Amino acid sequence: MGKIIAMAGKGGTGKTTIAAAMVRLIKERKMGSVIAIDADPNSNLAQSLGVENRSNIGEILDGIGEKVPQGMTKDRFIQLKVQAAIQEEYGFDLLSMGKPEGPGCYCYVNNILRSVMAGLVKDYDYIIIDNEAGLEHLSRRTSRLADILIVVSDSSVVGLRSAKKVIELVNELKFEVKKSYLLVNRFNKDIREEQVKETGLDYLGNLPADPGLEKISLEGKSVFELRPDTVFLKAFNLLGDRIWKHN
Repeated sequence: MGKIIAMAGKGGTGKTTIAAAMVRLIKERKMGSVIAIDADPNSNLAQSLGVENRSNIGEILDGIGEKVPQGMTKDRFIQLKVQAAIQEEYGFDLLSMGKPEGPGCYCYVNNILRSVMAGLVKDYDYIIIDNEAGLEHLSRRTSRLADILIVVSDSSVVGLRSAKKVIELVNELKFEVKKSYLLVNRFNKDIREEQVKETGLDYLGNLPADPGLEKISLEGKSVFELRPDTVFLKAFNLLGDRIWKHN
């Protein structure tokens, strides 16, 4: 059974970069098969992974009612099309949610994504989910289950409060989350122990600001173009060690 690792948190904290870095870590350590799921309608995960986003669930759903073959149910047809939309890349696979058109489409996309997840946990050793910013995707129950939930924040009071709101909503909706962590990205000041405790999350650690990472982000390059000895990757690998040690 595959291990689901989901990212959550407010916008601008670097969730997508961290999701991509997690894929790189699993690939380079040869830990097993991995699929990256871009559950953010803005779909930036492919770029962070250095690949082209060729298809997404939103596009599949547009006008789907006119394409269903006779004798096949709509749900079955969509499941087959979604499976076909999984991109096989070098060392990992990718599935993007995309941005569906029309009112009420997000709920339907989320329902499809949940049904697909049941199959993915059987097909892959690791499923990395880059969720959209904010709390709306959680209230729509995009990520009903995660073995590990990483709530990404910055060092600000606003960021830490947002992290607290995420885990409060997770508990309120009774998500099946085995372990939830706080990860502070672009760390630039000390955080008091009581601030971490107030979030209700276990503190995974922090990642320092890295000029090399900022440069590739501005240039639209991927985390695979980062040198292994960069400050960010060295720190991220240590955090990865902590995750695998305790899970």
